[in-house]
Amino acid sequence: MKETYHKWYSQSLNREIEMLIYGHQGYPVILFPSSQGRYYEGKDFGLVQTAHWYVERGFIQIFCPDSVDALSWYNKGIHPADRVRNHVWYDQMLLHELVPSIRWNTAGGKVAVAGASFGGYHAANFAFKHPELVSHMFSMSGAFDIKMFMDGYYDDNVYFNNPVDFLPGSNHPALWQMNIVLGTSEWDICLDANKRLSHLLNQKGINHWLDIRGWKEHDWPLWQEMFPHYLSLI
Repeated sequence: MKETYHKWYSQSLNREIEMLIYGHQGYPVILFPSSQGRYYEGKDFGLVQTAHWYVERGFIQIFCPDSVDALSWYNKGIHPADRVRNHVWYDQMLLHELVPSIRWNTAGGKVAVAGASFGGYHAANFAFKHPELVSHMFSMSGAFDIKMFMDGYYDDNVYFNNPVDFLPGSNHPALWQMNIVLGTSEWDICLDANKRLSHLLNQKGINHWLDIRGWKEHDWPLWQEMFPHYLSLI
Protein backbone atom coordinates (compact mmCIF):
# COMPACT_ATOMS: atom_id res chain seq x y z
CA MET A 1 0.00 0.00 0.00
CA LYS A 2 1.09 3.54 -0.65
CA GLU A 3 1.99 5.21 2.67
CA THR A 4 2.41 8.98 3.04
CA TYR A 5 3.62 10.83 6.12
CA HIS A 6 2.10 14.25 6.70
CA LYS A 7 2.86 16.84 9.38
CA TRP A 8 1.42 20.31 9.71
CA TYR A 9 1.11 23.10 12.23
CA SER A 10 -2.40 23.09 13.62
CA GLN A 11 -3.82 26.52 14.35
CA SER A 12 -6.55 24.88 16.42
CA LEU A 13 -4.10 23.00 18.65
CA ASN A 14 -1.28 25.54 18.50
CA ARG A 15 1.15 22.69 17.87
CA GLU A 16 2.30 20.32 15.13
CA ILE A 17 0.17 17.29 14.34
CA GLU A 18 1.32 14.14 12.52
CA MET A 19 -0.60 11.70 10.35
CA LEU A 20 -0.10 8.67 8.11
CA ILE A 21 -2.17 8.31 4.94
CA TYR A 22 -2.73 4.98 3.16
CA GLY A 23 -3.77 4.76 -0.45
CA HIS A 24 -3.85 7.07 -3.43
CA GLN A 25 -7.60 7.63 -3.80
CA GLY A 26 -10.93 6.39 -2.56
CA TYR A 27 -13.52 7.02 0.12
CA PRO A 28 -11.86 8.87 3.02
CA VAL A 29 -11.79 6.93 6.30
CA ILE A 30 -10.40 8.62 9.41
CA LEU A 31 -9.00 5.94 11.73
CA PHE A 32 -8.46 7.13 15.30
CA PRO A 33 -5.90 5.47 17.59
CA SER A 34 -6.80 3.89 20.93
CA SER A 35 -6.07 5.42 24.35
CA GLN A 36 -3.11 7.82 24.09
CA GLY A 37 -2.16 6.12 20.83
CA ARG A 38 -0.01 7.69 18.16
CA TYR A 39 -0.66 8.10 14.47
CA TYR A 40 1.35 4.95 13.63
CA GLU A 41 -0.58 2.65 15.98
CA GLY A 42 -2.92 1.33 13.27
CA LYS A 43 0.09 0.30 11.24
CA ASP A 44 2.09 -1.18 14.13
CA PHE A 45 -0.77 -3.37 15.32
CA GLY A 46 -1.73 -4.59 11.85
CA LEU A 47 -5.13 -2.91 11.65
CA VAL A 48 -4.38 -0.92 8.52
CA GLN A 49 -2.99 -4.02 6.80
CA THR A 50 -6.37 -5.75 7.10
CA ALA A 51 -7.75 -3.09 4.74
CA HIS A 52 -5.10 -3.55 2.02
CA TRP A 53 -7.55 -5.02 -0.51
CA TYR A 54 -9.72 -1.88 -0.44
CA VAL A 55 -6.78 0.51 -0.28
CA GLU A 56 -4.72 -0.98 -3.10
CA ARG A 57 -7.72 -0.92 -5.46
CA GLY A 58 -8.47 2.71 -4.70
CA PHE A 59 -11.81 2.03 -3.02
CA ILE A 60 -10.83 3.72 0.24
CA GLN A 61 -8.09 5.97 1.59
CA ILE A 62 -7.22 5.76 5.29
CA PHE A 63 -6.13 8.78 7.32
CA CYS A 64 -4.50 8.05 10.68
CA PRO A 65 -4.13 11.28 12.69
CA ASP A 66 -2.31 11.59 15.99
CA SER A 67 -4.30 11.87 19.21
CA VAL A 68 -3.87 14.35 22.04
CA ASP A 69 -5.33 12.06 24.71
CA ALA A 70 -2.21 12.41 26.84
CA LEU A 71 -2.84 16.17 26.94
CA SER A 72 -6.60 15.94 27.37
CA TRP A 73 -8.59 13.12 28.97
CA TYR A 74 -5.61 11.28 30.44
CA ASN A 75 -3.76 14.34 31.73
CA LYS A 76 -4.24 14.15 35.51
CA GLY A 77 -1.73 16.97 35.98
CA ILE A 78 -4.18 19.67 34.88
CA HIS A 79 -7.68 20.72 35.91
CA PRO A 80 -10.53 18.71 34.35
CA ALA A 81 -11.79 21.89 32.64
CA ASP A 82 -8.44 22.13 30.86
CA ARG A 83 -8.50 18.45 29.94
CA VAL A 84 -11.80 18.74 28.10
CA ARG A 85 -10.79 22.10 26.60
CA ASN A 86 -7.73 20.43 25.06
CA HIS A 87 -10.04 17.88 23.51
CA VAL A 88 -12.31 20.64 22.17
CA TRP A 89 -9.31 22.07 20.33
CA TYR A 90 -8.61 18.58 18.92
CA ASP A 91 -12.20 18.44 17.68
CA GLN A 92 -11.72 21.85 16.09
CA MET A 93 -8.61 20.59 14.32
CA LEU A 94 -10.59 17.70 12.86
CA LEU A 95 -13.52 19.92 11.93
CA HIS A 96 -11.67 22.86 10.42
CA GLU A 97 -8.37 21.39 9.21
CA LEU A 98 -8.47 17.65 8.50
CA VAL A 99 -12.01 16.96 7.30
CA PRO A 100 -12.20 19.94 4.88
CA SER A 101 -9.01 18.74 3.19
CA ILE A 102 -10.32 15.23 2.48
CA ARG A 103 -14.13 15.32 2.39
CA TRP A 104 -14.34 16.21 -1.31
CA ASN A 105 -12.81 12.83 -2.20
CA THR A 106 -16.47 11.80 -2.28
CA ALA A 107 -19.33 13.24 -4.29
CA GLY A 108 -21.38 13.83 -1.16
CA GLY A 109 -18.60 15.60 0.68
CA LYS A 110 -18.68 13.26 3.66
CA VAL A 111 -16.13 11.04 5.41
CA ALA A 112 -16.19 7.77 7.33
CA VAL A 113 -14.76 7.57 10.85
CA ALA A 114 -13.55 4.51 12.71
CA GLY A 115 -11.59 3.57 15.79
CA ALA A 116 -10.92 0.81 18.28
CA SER A 117 -11.25 1.09 22.07
CA PHE A 118 -10.89 4.80 22.95
CA GLY A 119 -10.61 5.44 19.22
CA GLY A 120 -14.21 4.23 19.11
CA TYR A 121 -15.13 7.08 21.43
CA HIS A 122 -13.39 9.57 19.14
CA ALA A 123 -15.22 8.19 16.10
CA ALA A 124 -18.62 8.27 17.79
CA ASN A 125 -18.14 11.68 19.37
CA PHE A 126 -17.09 13.33 16.11
CA ALA A 127 -19.78 11.58 14.09
CA PHE A 128 -22.64 12.43 16.44
CA LYS A 129 -21.44 16.03 16.95
CA HIS A 130 -21.00 16.65 13.21
CA PRO A 131 -23.35 14.20 11.48
CA GLU A 132 -23.62 16.39 8.39
CA LEU A 133 -19.98 15.48 7.65
CA VAL A 134 -20.02 11.75 8.44
CA SER A 135 -21.59 9.00 6.33
CA HIS A 136 -20.29 5.95 8.24
CA MET A 137 -19.26 5.47 11.87
CA PHE A 138 -17.50 2.24 12.83
CA SER A 139 -16.76 1.87 16.53
CA MET A 140 -14.86 -1.25 17.57
CA SER A 141 -15.06 -1.96 21.33
CA GLY A 142 -15.66 1.70 22.06
CA ALA A 143 -16.74 3.32 25.33
CA PHE A 144 -18.74 6.52 25.16
CA ASP A 145 -19.07 8.11 28.61
CA ILE A 146 -16.09 10.35 29.38
CA LYS A 147 -17.33 11.53 32.79
CA MET A 148 -14.93 8.98 34.31
CA PHE A 149 -12.05 11.24 33.28
CA MET A 150 -13.51 14.38 34.85
CA ASP A 151 -13.12 13.67 38.59
CA GLY A 152 -16.66 14.89 39.17
CA TYR A 153 -16.27 18.10 37.15
CA TYR A 154 -18.97 18.93 34.60
CA ASP A 155 -19.55 21.82 32.21
CA ASP A 156 -20.94 22.46 28.74
CA ASN A 157 -17.75 21.22 27.10
CA VAL A 158 -18.10 17.90 28.92
CA TYR A 159 -21.76 17.65 27.94
CA PHE A 160 -21.15 18.35 24.25
CA ASN A 161 -18.30 15.81 24.07
CA ASN A 162 -20.11 13.03 25.90
CA PRO A 163 -22.28 11.18 23.38
CA VAL A 164 -24.45 9.45 25.98
CA ASP A 165 -25.41 12.91 27.29
CA PHE A 166 -25.87 15.04 24.17
CA LEU A 167 -27.16 12.41 21.74
CA PRO A 168 -30.64 12.02 23.32
CA GLY A 169 -31.33 15.72 22.70
CA SER A 170 -29.87 15.90 19.21
CA ASN A 171 -32.28 15.96 16.28
CA HIS A 172 -29.98 16.62 13.34
CA PRO A 173 -31.58 14.88 10.32
CA ALA A 174 -28.21 13.47 9.22
CA LEU A 175 -28.15 11.19 12.27
CA TRP A 176 -30.91 9.12 10.67
CA GLN A 177 -28.95 8.89 7.41
CA MET A 178 -25.66 7.71 8.91
CA ASN A 179 -24.45 4.12 8.66
CA ILE A 180 -23.57 3.22 12.27
CA VAL A 181 -21.85 0.07 13.53
CA LEU A 182 -21.17 -0.61 17.19
CA GLY A 183 -18.78 -3.55 17.25
CA THR A 184 -18.21 -5.48 20.47
CA SER A 185 -18.03 -9.06 21.75
CA GLU A 186 -19.28 -11.28 24.55
CA TRP A 187 -15.94 -10.97 26.38
CA ASP A 188 -15.42 -7.30 25.63
CA ILE A 189 -14.93 -5.04 28.66
CA CYS A 190 -16.94 -2.44 26.74
CA LEU A 191 -19.91 -4.70 25.98
CA ASP A 192 -22.24 -2.88 28.37
CA ALA A 193 -21.16 0.52 27.02
CA ASN A 194 -22.14 -0.57 23.51
CA LYS A 195 -25.45 -1.97 24.67
CA ARG A 196 -26.19 1.33 26.41
CA LEU A 197 -25.42 3.41 23.32
CA SER A 198 -27.44 1.02 21.17
CA HIS A 199 -30.39 1.51 23.53
CA LEU A 200 -30.10 5.30 23.17
CA LEU A 201 -30.05 4.98 19.38
CA ASN A 202 -33.06 2.65 19.46
CA GLN A 203 -34.97 5.14 21.59
CA LYS A 204 -34.47 7.74 18.86
CA GLY A 205 -35.30 5.33 16.06
CA ILE A 206 -31.80 5.64 14.58
CA ASN A 207 -30.95 2.57 12.56
CA HIS A 208 -27.63 0.91 13.44
CA TRP A 209 -25.94 -2.48 13.77
CA LEU A 210 -24.96 -3.67 17.24
CA ASP A 211 -22.44 -6.33 16.22
CA ILE A 212 -21.77 -8.60 19.21
CA ARG A 213 -19.18 -11.22 18.34
CA GLY A 214 -18.63 -14.34 20.42
CA TRP A 215 -15.80 -15.31 22.71
CA LYS A 216 -13.22 -12.70 21.76
CA GLU A 217 -11.53 -10.26 24.09
CA HIS A 218 -11.05 -6.49 23.91
CA ASP A 219 -7.88 -6.64 21.80
CA TRP A 220 -6.38 -6.27 18.35
CA PRO A 221 -7.35 -9.71 16.95
CA LEU A 222 -11.01 -8.77 17.38
CA TRP A 223 -10.57 -5.38 15.71
CA GLN A 224 -8.51 -6.87 12.87
CA GLU A 225 -11.48 -9.11 12.17
CA MET A 226 -14.01 -6.29 12.36
CA PHE A 227 -12.31 -3.50 10.40
CA PRO A 228 -12.27 -5.01 6.89
CA HIS A 229 -15.80 -6.32 7.38
CA TYR A 230 -17.09 -2.85 8.26
CA LEU A 231 -15.20 -1.24 5.38
CA SER A 232 -17.10 -3.51 3.01
CA LEU A 233 -20.25 -1.60 3.99
CA ILE A 234 -19.00 1.62 2.37
